[in-house]
Amino acid sequence: MRALENKIPPPIVTALFGLLMWLAAHYMPGLDLPYLGRVLMALFVLAVGVCFSVAGVLSFRQAQTTVNPLKPETASALVRSGIYQYSRNPMYVGFALLLLAWACYLASPLALLGVLGFVLYMNRFQISPEERALTTLFGGKFRAYQAQVRRWL
Repeated sequence: MRALENKIPPPIVTALFGLLMWLAAHYMPGLDLPYLGRVLMALFVLAVGVCFSVAGVLSFRQAQTTVNPLKPETASALVRSGIYQYSRNPMYVGFALLLLAWACYLASPLALLGVLGFVLYMNRFQISPEERALTTLFGGKFRAYQAQVRRWL
């Protein structure tokens, strides 16, 4: 299974899970919710997700380290400030919230499984390898950070 580690860019993983969610919602009946309510809820969750992702990117840019999730071994700094005080993976939290917003719009309880699938996939094939690389690069500093800040929220 290591063959999938750090191979697929997270935005593509997000899009693939979004497609699976759409298929699930398309073929399984959803909830009968008012369209405007679904849209407003989805837009709110989407806005929060975008804020998380953008805050993560800005923190990386400010620290002048790589944003490339496929090459965590090239990180030049351990970012612990800004949004990274609250989540070790705010960009992935943002992607998960984007998928949650999509599930809200689709009004499909089955589509929520896509969010769960995304989180499980990211934990196994993206975050765990990143954490191994960061432990190699930053040792005790990264382990202390892991002990202080949650992986997701």
